[in-house]
Amino acid sequence: MTASWLGHATVLINFYGVNILTDPVLFPRIGMRFPGFTVGPKRLTAPALTVNELPRIDLILLSHAHFDHFDLRTLHRFSARTAVVTAPSTRDLLRFTKLREVTELRWHESIEHKFAAGAVQVTAFPVQHWGARLQRDYHRGYNGYVIERNGRRVIFGGDSALTENFAPLRKRGPVDLAIMAIGAYEPWIRSHATPEQAIGMANDAGARFIMPVHHQTFRLSFEPFHEPIERFAAALAAEPRRIAVRAIGETFVLPD
Repeated sequence: MTASWLGHATVLINFYGVNILTDPVLFPRIGMRFPGFTVGPKRLTAPALTVNELPRIDLILLSHAHFDHFDLRTLHRFSARTAVVTAPSTRDLLRFTKLREVTELRWHESIEHKFAAGAVQVTAFPVQHWGARLQRDYHRGYNGYVIERNGRRVIFGGDSALTENFAPLRKRGPVDLAIMAIGAYEPWIRSHATPEQAIGMANDAGARFIMPVHHQTFRLSFEPFHEPIERFAAALAAEPRRIAVRAIGETFVLPD
């Protein structure tokens, strides 16, 4: 199993032959899209791969509908053969894309997708965040996910502030990798975790390795640009081998 950090919360996972992409955001700017231009934050670090450079994507995981996680310009580039798992009340946002195999999962619900390379089970779990894409659509959901295949487990935490909801995931069995957001906590601490809190939640789940994401891509908050990864590395200074990646473009290979 490999996991490549493409930037922000976008991770390309080769899960023993099944290609999974989390929260794909691969264009230079996010936000409201108008003909010919987008109004919103500009990307400060290029993605490791463009949409055209991606391999075949079997499954897309969408944690919630915020523009920096649910980028319609990117999602329009995928074909109907790609399956999607998303949060409650977000399917409507995909109605003008080619994506047709779309499943909304509520917390604690699961689905098994079968592909040519085999089956993958996805289970949604609660995180501490919010789901509105605009100002009034607070009905939209927000998820973290556990992905399981061949006895291996990967957590994609989406966006979350500090919560106790990661601890019960330990009951599902050993977690090989936790993909955790570590940025945008200043001043948004009620909806995003600090690096130390993200490590704590991954530890609660029993994760063997941790991949820090959601930093060094967009300017979405007030903490210094490199502070999240510096704090993350310092917090794991005694266990540096647990750090799956440190920079955009790096690939983690799960050891035997």
